Amino acid sequence: QVQLVESGGGLVQAGGSLRLSCAASRSIFSFNVMGWYRQAPGKQRELVAASISGGRTNYADSVKGRFTISADNAKNTVYLQMNSLKPEDTAIYYCNAKIFVSDYWGQGTQVTVSS
Repeated sequence: QVQLVESGGGLVQAGGSLRLSCAASRSIFSFNVMGWYRQAPGKQRELVAASISGGRTNYADSVKGRFTISADNAKNTVYLQMNSLKPEDTAIYYCNAKIFVSDYWGQGTQVTVSS
C-alpha cells in the first residue's frame, strides 16, 4: 500500500560521503517512525538510524557522529547523510516506515565502501 523507494547508493572510497534518499508515496508526516536499516552479507539486519514523530532521533553506536537522518516534508522524502564512510559500512540499506501496527519497507540500495 505504502511505497518507499530508496536511491543514492553507490561505490565510494573510505572517508567519502553519500546521501541516501527514501521517497514515500504519501506524506511522511503521517508516519510514526521512519528509519534506515542495513544488512551486510552474512550478517543480521540492523537499525542504523530512526526518526520518531516529534523530532527525536536515534542512531546505532557504530554510526553516531557520522550519519544524520533528516526529512523534507514537502518532497515526502527522508534522507540519510553518511560521512566518513568506512569499509564496514558496506551493506544494502533499507528505508522503513511505521504507522501504528503497520510496517513498510523499500527495495534497498547498495552502498559499497572501498579501501
